[in-house]
Amino acid sequence: MTHPQDGPENLALQAKQGGWSFPYLLDIDQSLAKSLKAACTPDFFLFAREKDGKQTLRYRGQLDDSRPGGNVPLTGVDLRAALDAVLDGKVVSSNQKPSIGCNIKWHPGQEPSWFG
Repeated sequence: MTHPQDGPENLALQAKQGGWSFPYLLDIDQSLAKSLKAACTPDFFLFAREKDGKQTLRYRGQLDDSRPGGNVPLTGVDLRAALDAVLDGKVVSSNQKPSIGCNIKWHPGQEPSWFG
């Protein structure tokens, strides 16, 4: 592993220290990230179950306008608006700003073809 800080042991410790009780996906082979064409972290994907039982991507974008080292407070307003729309059975706004963050650290030799 090229980035052990992102490995299962350290992520489990991070979840414990943060008191997280929600499921935490570890995409070992990066197949989910590749299938979603994820580009950076954090990159948020919100899926909702349709009446036919299928999951549909409703939102892909940023948490909010905050950035590390910036003066904009962390609010989660963009993702929260999408979550609220889905929970209320409404259409999620098509005004979805892409996330800005660190590039995903692809396993050597496994970079997705859309980058090369």
